[in-house]
Amino acid sequence: MTGIVDDDGRALVPILLKLPDSEEFLEVEAWVDTGFTGELVLPKSIVETLGLQSANVVKAELGDGSEAVFDTYACTLEWFGELIEIEVLQTDGEFPFWERHS
Repeated sequence: MTGIVDDDGRALVPILLKLPDSEEFLEVEAWVDTGFTGELVLPKSIVETLGLQSANVVKAELGDGSEAVFDTYACTLEWFGELIEIEVLQTDGEFPFWERHS
């Protein structure tokens, strides 16, 4: 997996997200956030583009200690040639971000 570091110092890597009920994928650049303990956060625009259905609502503690509520979605990610099911949190932010699992 090869990525880039942008002008703001963010490590970005390309990931492939499977469109539900389709064989097609959407490629997005995900920001690797080593402090994030979930699987993937997507902006609302990408959740809508993928057509993901809401699964749950969760509370999360942010880096500054405050709490936020997020809608969650089931999503399929292509990971080194395999399709894996992950839980996605939706945000109003611009960048998708995820925690890299070894």
